Amino acid sequence: MHPSTAFAVSLLFALPCAHAWGVVGHATVATIANNYLTSTAKTYVAGILGNDVSMASIASWADDYRYTTAGKFSAPYHFIDAEDSPPTSCSVNFSRDCTTKGCSISAIANYTARVQDTSLSATNRMEAMEFLIHFLGDITQPLHDEAEEVGGNDISVTWDGEDTNLHACWDTQMVEKIAGGENSTATVDSFAATLIAQIDNGTYASQKEDWVSCVDITTATDCALEWAQDANGLNCLYVLQNDESGIELDGTYYTGAVPYIELQISKGGYRLGAWLNALAAAA
Repeated sequence: MHPSTAFAVSLLFALPCAHAWGVVGHATVATIANNYLTSTAKTYVAGILGNDVSMASIASWADDYRYTTAGKFSAPYHFIDAEDSPPTSCSVNFSRDCTTKGCSISAIANYTARVQDTSLSATNRMEAMEFLIHFLGDITQPLHDEAEEVGGNDISVTWDGEDTNLHACWDTQMVEKIAGGENSTATVDSFAATLIAQIDNGTYASQKEDWVSCVDITTATDCALEWAQDANGLNCLYVLQNDESGIELDGTYYTGAVPYIELQISKGGYRLGAWLNALAAAA
């Protein structure tokens, strides 16, 4: 395990984070994905990450890494700034919105290719896998597919009476409240189990095949664009439907957001599982 990965693993359930989906959200995406891995894919992932490393434990590594000197290049890869006009019009256009520095869509395509490249070092392929596990979570968070007010970072709100911003609430506070707690293995496992039940036999059972209508690793850019457009649409439907500036989110807004957050985390996990299955099948 390279040093930055070891650092991320040691922090996973020790410190609070305010990144995309937060630690709880990303670990839940990874835990859901693991539930849907084929036996071939489990062997494939373990061969790249290491037999003693769970996907949940490194799901937020990319957020820690982006703030290091070595990893600062990767900061633009966590989002795509859609230059649309919510709540009137929502859209993601790859040529318009993905800058020369890269974006989540180009990053998913790049690291999909790199994780398959057996000419790369074991460390480089491991990093590619860690990036993929993280970015397939990022791209389902609606404000990671939006330029408006820096993806909601510049929309000041309160949560339980404390000053914060809209983006942070979607990343962390609302997810932790839904999950029933802050960062812990028990919280993540319980939340993932609830969503897996909905995917298998509940609300999402009839929807899940639509979520993976594009899981062709040879057209990764197209698939990632489809996922970004899907999440971005929620900015018009709910996330940015009204002017949230200055309001308390731990109330009516939170109640309305719950089904969308649960849906997006479920999509992220189910898609990640399908993506890794496809990579393993092609290896």
